[in-house]
Amino acid sequence: MGLLTNSASFVRFNVEGEPPADFWNFVAERIAAHAFRDIDDNYDERSVGWVSTLNMFDSEFASSSYAAGDHVVLSLRIDERKVPPAALKKFAMKEEERIKRERQVPKLSRDHRSDIKESVRLMLLKRAVPLPAVYDLVWSLADNTVLFFSTSQKAIGEVEEFFKESFDLHLIQQIPYLTAGHLLPPELADRLADITPEILI
Repeated sequence: MGLLTNSASFVRFNVEGEPPADFWNFVAERIAAHAFRDIDDNYDERSVGWVSTLNMFDSEFASSSYAAGDHVVLSLRIDERKVPPAALKKFAMKEEERIKRERQVPKLSRDHRSDIKESVRLMLLKRAVPLPAVYDLVWSLADNTVLFFSTSQKAIGEVEEFFKESFDLHLIQQIPYLTAGHLLPPELADRLADITPEILI
């Protein structure tokens, strides 16, 4: 579930680091440099980049801006080509059998089988359709936090890495302990250091 749905799950991050004073020009330059690039017409295995939240095919933000007041609203799109292991095994074995019959040999060397497997993998990869995954993100400039609309650990790892690559800023996931440190007044925040885990049964 994403930003524009009736219900959504999200993870909250703090943004660590100081963006430049000329923020919006900085963001425009970085988003353009890390916009999504389509791989439908080539044989790349993977593509990651920013797209419009309103349209996953809009990586130039022609139909809508990523700027919404003092928020940056983006979607992270990840397209991947994958070869199912069962399909790879089947077609590699089929090619091995063909070569053994052709050469009239009972067995192929390990290196030869490895070469066949890689050749078959590339052949199947070229046939595979890239499958897209899209994750919404809202960056609040007022409190320098990010809401990321997925709780998948794999997706969280992807956005942490790509956000750092795009903006040279780190995302630090907010857990209750860290959130309390931001919300409590200074005289109470010091008490967090004395908190110990408790098992409630």
